Amino acid sequence: MTQDHLHRNTPESQGIQSEAIRDFVLAADQAIQSMHSFMLLRHGVVVAEGWWHPYRPESPHMLFSLSKSFTSTAIGLAVNEGLLTLDDPVLKFFPKDAPRKTSPNLAAMRVRHLLSMSTGHHEDTTEHIMRARNPFKAFLGLAVEHEPGTHFVYNSGASYMLAAIVQKLTGQTLAGYLSPRLFEPLGIEGAVWDSHPNGVNFGGWGLNIKTEDIARFGQLYLQKGQWNRRQLIPVSWVEAATSKQVSNGPDKNLDWEQGYGYQFWRCQPASIYRGDGAFGQFCVVMPEQDAVLAITAGSPEMQPILNLVWEKLLPGIQAAALPENASAVESLVETLKHLHLSPTQGKIASPESSRISGQVYTFEPNDETLHSLSLDFSTNTLTYRLLGGGARRGKHRLGFGIGAWVEGTSALRDFIPRKVAASGAWISDNTFRLTLCRYETPFVATFDFRFEGSQVFFDARVNVDFGPTEAPQLIGTSA
Repeated sequence: MTQDHLHRNTPESQGIQSEAIRDFVLAADQAIQSMHSFMLLRHGVVVAEGWWHPYRPESPHMLFSLSKSFTSTAIGLAVNEGLLTLDDPVLKFFPKDAPRKTSPNLAAMRVRHLLSMSTGHHEDTTEHIMRARNPFKAFLGLAVEHEPGTHFVYNSGASYMLAAIVQKLTGQTLAGYLSPRLFEPLGIEGAVWDSHPNGVNFGGWGLNIKTEDIARFGQLYLQKGQWNRRQLIPVSWVEAATSKQVSNGPDKNLDWEQGYGYQFWRCQPASIYRGDGAFGQFCVVMPEQDAVLAITAGSPEMQPILNLVWEKLLPGIQAAALPENASAVESLVETLKHLHLSPTQGKIASPESSRISGQVYTFEPNDETLHSLSLDFSTNTLTYRLLGGGARRGKHRLGFGIGAWVEGTSALRDFIPRKVAASGAWISDNTFRLTLCRYETPFVATFDFRFEGSQVFFDARVNVDFGPTEAPQLIGTSA
């Protein structure tokens, strides 16, 4: 099968009920906050795909820990090339960073333990090592409380060390190493992998690719590493990486306690496995069904997404092709065509608009480095000035729609300027709400500007985050 271009066909032609897909989409649209995209393949054919506008197929998306499955693949390729073995000691690759006294457990830590999250650490090492000037030395200097291989703890620091091992062995970053071996053969273009200041791709997170790229990666694993009649990944690696290598909990109703492979998770349906990332980034591979499901989202809870897959979608996958159902297909197509993230809800105007429009509000020094802002309701534009350094510094303008999304770039309440779709509305006579959909990420920011006399009270929150989702209020004053 040639897969430079993924073929499309109706669900029924590949043995899936269109009604089941529609039920899944409608349930996800109602129950999950918020879905961004999905793509479903059966027998290597795309049978359904959808993006919740302003998310779109041509844009990459942050994968977070779904990146780990790509890191695993790089290790598998390096093993196949004879660059290392899974039983190599971790210390072998970092001789200059080893502690003066090596504990027996640290000495016993192998590459396979990094892969299976069974390094022996009692807690995740990530935060500690990312704060250190030398993350390798920090990782190796931590206490290894358990015998490696006997204790599971989800540990993105271990994935980072895998990325470092690949770079030490090849002289290339993970992205550089995978480009000719994986990305290019799969037709994945423009992959970006964020890096530590020392130049090592994070490994456990940081990869940005499109929804279809996720689906292609899943299809490659479904096909036991073969693509266009080329064996890109050894069959033995696919089987080992996606098999249960370590137990990680007793709860049969939780998809994060069904066992862990080499940077892949096992699922409740026994034959299914997945890669996943924070807030709902999924690559679900279903070998018995010969199907792959790619999902991106911005949800604080991930289990409900998988529950809908098992409850709504999985039962609709049949053994053989089904009779064509034109009305069901048409209904599904119409549903997919109208998926969207709702723009800001509220009034289009306020009695306060003319008084506020064009006023410049200045802020005391603050952690957000926000110096001033102004809203112009004649042009629907936010103008703001940021202090500090880098690309954020200076004067920025952002257009927004009323009852619609308008494309732009924003660095407000963000680390770097990002592509956004912006929408605003008045939620009361004196409060204007601006919503920024950072559509290449899981994050949607909501800004409330409450105007009282000569002051503006600026409140910001985000739909999901690893810490607090609400920021401290800032107060600005006009001249």
